[in-house]
Amino acid sequence: MSEIDNIRNFAIIAHIDHGKSTIADRIIHKCGGLTEREMKDQVLDSMDIERERGITIKAQTVKLNYTSKNGKKFILNIIDTPGHVDFSYEVSRSLYACEGSILIVDSTQGVEAQTLANVYQALDTNHEIVPVLNKIDLPASDIEKTKKQIEEVIGIDTSNAVSCSGKTGEGIDEILEQIVEKLPSPKGEKNNDLKCLLVDSWYDSYLGVVILVRVIDGIIRKNMRIKMMSNNEEYIVEKVGTFTPKPKDVSQLESGEIGFIITGIKNLSDTKVGDTICDASKPIKEALPGFKPSKPVVFCGLFPVDSSEYQKLKDGLAKLKLNDSSFSYEAEASSALGLGFRCGFLGLLHLEIITERLEREFDINLLTTTPGVVYKVHLNSGKVIELQNPSSLPDPTHIKFIEEPWIKSTIITPDEYLGSIIKLCQDKRGIQTNLSYSGNRAVINYELPLNEVVFDFNDRIKSMTSGYASFDYEIIEHREGDLVKLGILVNSEQVDALSMMVHKNFAQSIGREVCEKLKDLIPRHNFMIPIQAAIGGKIIARETIKGFKKDVLTKIHGGGARDRKRKLLDKQKKGKSRSKQFGKVEIPQEAFIGVLKINKE
Repeated sequence: MSEIDNIRNFAIIAHIDHGKSTIADRIIHKCGGLTEREMKDQVLDSMDIERERGITIKAQTVKLNYTSKNGKKFILNIIDTPGHVDFSYEVSRSLYACEGSILIVDSTQGVEAQTLANVYQALDTNHEIVPVLNKIDLPASDIEKTKKQIEEVIGIDTSNAVSCSGKTGEGIDEILEQIVEKLPSPKGEKNNDLKCLLVDSWYDSYLGVVILVRVIDGIIRKNMRIKMMSNNEEYIVEKVGTFTPKPKDVSQLESGEIGFIITGIKNLSDTKVGDTICDASKPIKEALPGFKPSKPVVFCGLFPVDSSEYQKLKDGLAKLKLNDSSFSYEAEASSALGLGFRCGFLGLLHLEIITERLEREFDINLLTTTPGVVYKVHLNSGKVIELQNPSSLPDPTHIKFIEEPWIKSTIITPDEYLGSIIKLCQDKRGIQTNLSYSGNRAVINYELPLNEVVFDFNDRIKSMTSGYASFDYEIIEHREGDLVKLGILVNSEQVDALSMMVHKNFAQSIGREVCEKLKDLIPRHNFMIPIQAAIGGKIIARETIKGFKKDVLTKIHGGGARDRKRKLLDKQKKGKSRSKQFGKVEIPQEAFIGVLKINKE
């Protein structure tokens, strides 16, 4: 029996909060990866935000030694993956590096939307799956019902499903036994030429770029000359190691193993996730298929509240980009908000986490503009442009049509909330494609425009259903839509930071709402200020902020008073129209924040 037969590479997949990281802790503890003193909860969630929010953002790996009940020694490589929809690309690349998955389902909650999404991803990658029912120590746990649900909704046999509790440690031995019995060992030949998959890379301030690799064939050694196939660059391996979960140096990694290498690369952009690494002296002809690059789907502007913090924001974004290749940014200037950046994210949680990390780690006060999605604008000339910022939409006369991204969503909800969820989806221009039942829970599939979902859809579903429903989505395609750019004019001047793309049917109501909100939030000036919402040159809503009026007539008494009054009023009118022409309307920050809140409501 060769060494590769004793290796098991597996990912832990589940919906958010079903106990992935806790079970990973238990397995590490059981296999002696860390001593009692070094153990802490969520040992793999290293970021402060991960620990506070109790979510996993970055997939983490651990190599453990395990001796089975019959005395055989095994090497286990675990990848703990995120459960949140925004980080599904992290899940997909973790699955490519493994042969099997442990599917964790909370026995009190049952199957949820992301459980489905992650299982389908694992099945697409030809994974063997071991079902595990967690949280059996809770009084609300219903093992039989959950098993039945897994069989009905996912179609996986649960006769050998392991019941366990991440909290008490019950059932962990059984999970380990199932891993070594059920999951396949990696395929690969250590005598072949080197072929490695680049699974992940991050920046370490002491070591430079650390590259996480899965060796498919061959052996990777210290001081070996390697070649990256995407850019044909060659490097020398300075360090080889594994995480146990602490980094541990080793002399080599053989086929089937997961570990890290350090090659003195300083730029994260030189290490493309999904790239193939081979021996520079024996290059291979065909690269591995890799994975689809993650594409930002939500864009918004980030501006410092205090313009003197612009440089600080620029440095902060550059540092975050080192550890998160999925996020993009470019400089942008706005007449209302000054200098800032247009940033692209994988979803709203991703946006929230990046802004929170900027505020916390770099101490910057930030203002974010309305999040928007990427539209494809087809021009009459036949050219297609990708539009991220509504203020740069070309003249409507040049546009043939505009396409917007659509998603395929899965919503799993208790039966009693079905009506309100269907109404919400219809209000958001959704198209129902399927509705099925598992017990008293409905599984609904809807196609929806991403633009409608991006703000608050998930929050609204949670609040409508007291937190019982779950929602997951994937982007399917761009479709033609009846979209218009809604511009906001204050004192006849366009405010670029407030322009947004909306569906024609909703334009008037949104325009009216924004105007009413701005009327309350912009302070009065000495002159009258019109606030208008416009589509192209057509005004569709208007509010007026009245100017302060000074009583210039109090001092006038006696004969000929009428003419003198008229004269003074004309003089005042002239002054007002002049100040309206040259006066600049200051829009306070609260007004921008207030308008952004409208969209969320």
